[in-house]
Amino acid sequence: MIVKENFNIENLLGSKARIKILKILAINHELSISQIIKKSRLNHTSVKSHLNHLQSLNLIQEKVFGRIKIYRYRTENIR
Repeated sequence: MIVKENFNIENLLGSKARIKILKILAINHELSISQIIKKSRLNHTSVKSHLNHLQSLNLIQEKVFGRIKIYRYRTENIR
């Protein structure tokens, strides 16, 4: 017996907000959390949580410059 399930990107990432953040980073290359908040119109806590989740999946990278963290969409060696 073959069981077919219909998966979409929301099921894979678990959130439309995460997809929104990924799209924003893909278009803008590198952004601070403040810039991501402004472009996504999501609150700080939500964006930070989604960024942590995306980072754990190795989909984004974080660079730290003193107190400023810059996030970028990871295009190389995605596993």
